[in-house]
Amino acid sequence: MAPKNLPVRPTTDFAKEALFNILENNFYMDDIHVLDLFSGTGNISYEFASRGVRSVTSIDQNYGCIKFIKKTISELNYTTVQVIKNDVFKFLKQSSQTYDIIFADPPYDLNNISEIVTLVMENNLLSDNGWLIIEHDKRTDLSTYLSFIQLRKYGNVNFSFFQVQST
Repeated sequence: MAPKNLPVRPTTDFAKEALFNILENNFYMDDIHVLDLFSGTGNISYEFASRGVRSVTSIDQNYGCIKFIKKTISELNYTTVQVIKNDVFKFLKQSSQTYDIIFADPPYDLNNISEIVTLVMENNLLSDNGWLIIEHDKRTDLSTYLSFIQLRKYGNVNFSFFQVQST
């Protein structure tokens, strides 16, 4: 159980189950590298790790969240999870690694959510056929981006999916 003082809004179990059903039908989990942005409690990272992905990189700038994730992955013996304390936008600007799935769960009131799409695409952070998935509320519309492929709604949780467009 996550400490109550962490600034997080975990993805609902209903939405998470639906998301992982989609992912497991489109990816071989044991063959992918995942980037989890705005990791919070690490909930999504643990889901990926429990499914045997090659690696998960969890990024959050909150020290309490990082400490909690490190403690939890140690207890669960998830050796494929790397935890990095960093600002997500700085990390995306500096990273050169590619990922098969990039999952972002930013605060719903974040003004520059769309910048995540721009940075991921401009810096070529997705592998061929990789997906960027951004969790957001219904007020956020990311469907105008060229790389947008679909929107899935689960209660109050919305997932926008993006994929590099072939030229």
